[in-house]
Amino acid sequence: MAKANAAFMKPMTVSAELAAVVGKGPMPRSEVVKKLWVYIKKNKLQDDKNKRNINADANLKAVFAGKSVVNMFEMTKLVSKHLS
Repeated sequence: MAKANAAFMKPMTVSAELAAVVGKGPMPRSEVVKKLWVYIKKNKLQDDKNKRNINADANLKAVFAGKSVVNMFEMTKLVSKHLS
């Protein structure tokens, strides 16, 4: 029986900036992304007109390298810089 993608499920250390949004780590990348979306939806940060864009609040700006609007594909790249 094949294992699930072990690299994707490996717990990773979460930076202090990202921990302010998703909670303290370590946690797998999949869990980080899931918690990030919970935060975005709870705080209504998804753009109303273009659902692919996220309007960053103060906590997310720290994760998104100071950007105030990020699309969901760019978000994944920026978040990976906060995982080790």
